[in-house]
Amino acid sequence: MPQGDYIDEHRKKYGRRFDYEEKERKKEARSVRVVASKAHSLTGIKAKLYNKQRFKEKAIMKKKINMHQQRNKKNKDADASADKDVKKGAVPGYLLDREEVTRSKVLSNTVKQKRKEKAGKWDVPLPKVRAVAEDEMFKVMKSGKRKNKEWKRVVTKATFVGDNFTRKPPKYERFIRPMGLRVKKANVTHPELQTTFCLDILGVKKNPQGQTYTQLGVITKGTVIEVNVSDLGLVTNSGKVVWSKYAQVMNNVENDGCVNARLLV
Repeated sequence: MPQGDYIDEHRKKYGRRFDYEEKERKKEARSVRVVASKAHSLTGIKAKLYNKQRFKEKAIMKKKINMHQQRNKKNKDADASADKDVKKGAVPGYLLDREEVTRSKVLSNTVKQKRKEKAGKWDVPLPKVRAVAEDEMFKVMKSGKRKNKEWKRVVTKATFVGDNFTRKPPKYERFIRPMGLRVKKANVTHPELQTTFCLDILGVKKNPQGQTYTQLGVITKGTVIEVNVSDLGLVTNSGKVVWSKYAQVMNNVENDGCVNARLLV
């Protein structure tokens, strides 16, 4: 085993410490002082490289903040004077040639929405989820009387398997997904309509526990799944029908026996 992998192995088996989130929060809060002291102490070429890196980070941060903010711009409107009531009193000569200026939004609703989607692409209802240990996720399956035959694992969580899936021969099958834990439908709630629909699952986009569970199609709390929304009649701004959308699972599927998710709009 390569040096350093034993830490990941232990974390997968037993999870993290109970105060891990609190420690990370404090570490992040103190990181500002660390960055400031480092910027003050560095000299020479190291200081130049560090300042260049910080400049890039700040530029990206400002860009993201600006995308989320609603910006206004002064636009000249020639017809504004006709719509409004004529002001009483004489206007000075130096103001006669000037047109009235009105404040209006630069971005239309559609463009603004697209920018927000790009800026916060993975802003989901559940940003943090509990880590699931490997012992909880998998169960050892003994396929022989010898210890070296215990290399098969049975998935203990709910999984999604496509219609065209065929199992491998038992000799080559590494992970077993039981038929009783396979799900194909999800109860998806639309946050704006406040209505729940029973929709077909098309695939598992991202499981926060890791890439292995995403490939296996394991569905745990916080998993982003793709659902078929063709029955809802959603249409894009250009008039095209939306066939699929992403939704995040909001419950523990193995406890409830069903998938409850919220649509990401």
